[in-house]
Amino acid sequence: MPGLIRGVARTAVVAGTATAVSNRVSRRQQGRWAAQQGYEAPSRQSAYAAEPPAPPAAPDMTSKIEQLKQLGELKNQGVLTEAEFEEQKRVLLG
Repeated sequence: MPGLIRGVARTAVVAGTATAVSNRVSRRQQGRWAAQQGYEAPSRQSAYAAEPPAPPAAPDMTSKIEQLKQLGELKNQGVLTEAEFEEQKRVLLG
């Protein structure tokens, strides 16, 4: 078992080192291109500058009523206690 752990640790170190070197080489290459050609690297913010997505639509009242009916049935069957029913109702109605 110790040999396996040593092998996994060695692999992790090699992979981490390779990633760090690759990132450094990429940054250096982009810097050289920018200096030579007036190259402008695409900014990461441009992808995020778009309008944020619209919030999800609120569920309509009929679905809430159905869920409340189901909660009431569960309480009547003894599956939910009064406290559990009130908590779920509070969460549902927000």
